[in-house]
Amino acid sequence: MNFEYYIARRIHFAQGGRGVSRPAVRIATAGMALGLAVMLVAVAVITGFKREIRDKAAGFGGHVQVSNFDNNNTYEARPIRMDTATQRRVENVPGVRHVQRVATKPGIIKTADEFQGIVLKGVGADFDWAFFADNLTAGHTLDTHSDTLRNEVVISEWLARRLGLDVGDTFFTYFIQENVRARRFTIAGLYSTDFTEYDRLFVLADIRHVRRLNDWDTDQFSTLEVLIDDFDRMDEAGEGVYLATANHFNDEGDAYLTRTIRQLNPQIFGWLDLLDMNVWVILALITAVAGFIMISGLLILILERTQLIGTLKALGATDWTVRRIFLYHAMMLVTRGMLWGNVIGLGLCALQAWTGIVPLDPESYYTATVPVAFHWGYIVLLNAGALAASLLMMLGPSVLASRISPATIMRYE
Repeated sequence: MNFEYYIARRIHFAQGGRGVSRPAVRIATAGMALGLAVMLVAVAVITGFKREIRDKAAGFGGHVQVSNFDNNNTYEARPIRMDTATQRRVENVPGVRHVQRVATKPGIIKTADEFQGIVLKGVGADFDWAFFADNLTAGHTLDTHSDTLRNEVVISEWLARRLGLDVGDTFFTYFIQENVRARRFTIAGLYSTDFTEYDRLFVLADIRHVRRLNDWDTDQFSTLEVLIDDFDRMDEAGEGVYLATANHFNDEGDAYLTRTIRQLNPQIFGWLDLLDMNVWVILALITAVAGFIMISGLLILILERTQLIGTLKALGATDWTVRRIFLYHAMMLVTRGMLWGNVIGLGLCALQAWTGIVPLDPESYYTATVPVAFHWGYIVLLNAGALAASLLMMLGPSVLASRISPATIMRYE
């Protein structure tokens, strides 16, 4: 144990008496703890929001969509065909996990008392049900592998409440074409994602229903949905899918249009980007406040230890020796505050993750409770950054300690 660290430990563990350093140090430690806790909660909540919203957006439409280039940006889409070689190129794009063909058809559900506009989303045997299975609240998903076409659908709880329906109930859906066509469906399951914008819209059915309604062939569909492994590499995967389909035409001479969910939902992802900016502002403000509290506490401690500083200098201690003593002491205060900050911050995040005790309005935030995500890389970086920033702020007060001279102290003793 070196000399400076030994003296710093003696100061740290021997605080008390009638001076004001003890409450000042406690306030500084508490400020550091609360500041770090707030930063951890802010990062966990924003990370959770981004993960929750982007996963829901991808669950309803895939990370990348390939459709007809001549589409009019409605759910009454022009069909496309895709040969096996082109689809295989898409599947072989780095990062692509799964591809699936879907077809959409706008319609109106009519019951005895209510009606609601919806989009019938036809899915086939290649559809990945993982997202809807995780959000299924009643009933079961569709069996699209059967050769027998069933009139079963999966609708959202929002639609079920709106129309007074439940699992096992039947209803008529009307599709406006040259002639109004009607289909009678039975509810096989209910899902709820709290993504109200889409929950109130999509009804899942066998893709063969949409093809029959539109008089399409068995190999025609509206959109090829592409799912990827890593959302952070979505733009790269989207570029790969574009290159795999660009300048390729189907038998009707139609070209393909490739778009990512960020391009399809710019307002949602713009909102998430704005949240990132808010986090940086919060981190900067909390760091400044916590640093000011720590500086104040250390200055009070230095002023109470002027006699010790004068004695050390009289015995031959250099300015750097005195500065190192108080830097060591500051590091002890910071690490203690960070320890409690991690306990409080991560504890609150764990409580919210397990219980969902803090609710939200899903109409505004697309989720019923505040989501949190434990991204350990961010947690480590946040702790390292807080420690480095705090110690840098302590350099100023340590200079003041080194400039106290024994002669000045003796003059006022």
